[in-house]
Amino acid sequence: MPERLMTAITWSEGGTRRRAGWRPENGAKPPRDIVVIDDDIAADSALRMARAGTGLLWRGDFHNARQLMRALDRRLEKQASRKASKSSKTPKSSRGVETGDLFHANRLARSQRAAVLGKILIELEPDYAVGLRRAPDVREACAHAYGTPASEGPGESTLVSLPELLGVISAFEWHRTGIEVAALGERIHPAYGVFAPTRDEYIDLVADAAWPEGVDRPLAFDLGTGTGVLAVLMARRGAREVVATDINPRAVRCAIDNADRLGVADRVRVEEADLWPAAPERADVVVCNPPWIPGRPTSALEQGIYDPKSDVLHRYLGELARHLTPNGEGWLILSDLAELLGLRTREEFLQRIADAGLTVAGIHETTPRHPRATDEADPLHAARARERTMLWRLAARRS
Repeated sequence: MPERLMTAITWSEGGTRRRAGWRPENGAKPPRDIVVIDDDIAADSALRMARAGTGLLWRGDFHNARQLMRALDRRLEKQASRKASKSSKTPKSSRGVETGDLFHANRLARSQRAAVLGKILIELEPDYAVGLRRAPDVREACAHAYGTPASEGPGESTLVSLPELLGVISAFEWHRTGIEVAALGERIHPAYGVFAPTRDEYIDLVADAAWPEGVDRPLAFDLGTGTGVLAVLMARRGAREVVATDINPRAVRCAIDNADRLGVADRVRVEEADLWPAAPERADVVVCNPPWIPGRPTSALEQGIYDPKSDVLHRYLGELARHLTPNGEGWLILSDLAELLGLRTREEFLQRIADAGLTVAGIHETTPRHPRATDEADPLHAARARERTMLWRLAARRS
């Protein structure tokens, strides 16, 4: 997802007209009105204004702003639970509520919750400092997420939502400490706005899969590379060259950085591209870990999860055969969660493979190890508990 340009937002404060930049990562429009609030605000009053679309510019203690956000979140969760309970008492068809309907209802509720909580606003000074009591020093974290602030001229402050700012802080900690990847025996350092490899079972699938028959040192593509973890892994496994692509410029920089950190920069070439590399070459292995769920992403991070109308998946399948060497394989990493949720059928998926002139050369699968797979409080627990992550080995059909 391209980094967003800043627009202007204005409000009145202390009899003065104020102005700041507005550049939300999720593309949210600026609030219609902004009200300045502090520690004296009641949570119920704040909730009413936020639901009406009013931005709440916080001028109190930073820790109290987090307390307000938690208070609003508890109220929203309680109201959602009452609504779900009332819905469950409504007569349904003999088949009950379809899992897919439950998924869409849950996603809508999460979106509405995020929209309300996103109305709590924090002002960042031109150097990204936060001038609130007990505020952490977020300048380095914000520079990592948004870029180095302008060093010349008067500069302009920026309004960001409190949830976004907390996400920036958390992402910077991930970036500094890194994520241990067992298959590498090393740490991968994700960047803000880049999908982090916290689910490592798919990495193990790629680590354990044998190269295609007759191929010892493959030329490999890693489409949608993200942090570059799979590109680094394949280079470590002996690929003579890995061409990694991503449409997100942050991901491109992140993958280059990780390849350099882990000593494979001479064998990993990273390009900013919408799926396929620019050079018209064929590869022995084409790895793709596309978004698993058909749906519209609302941020750069969600691009790693949601794919409108399965566009990335369909383009990968439809164009794979002409990018493979004679013995080459496409390694498609895909969860079956969309099938379990009723958002895609296995029959439709297999038909896509056949229509693309491909055959299934093999399937490796594993059980997800992420916490939500065992969280019985998750509304989608029944589907998540049955989820499998698969590596589909696809080859061009021989005529």
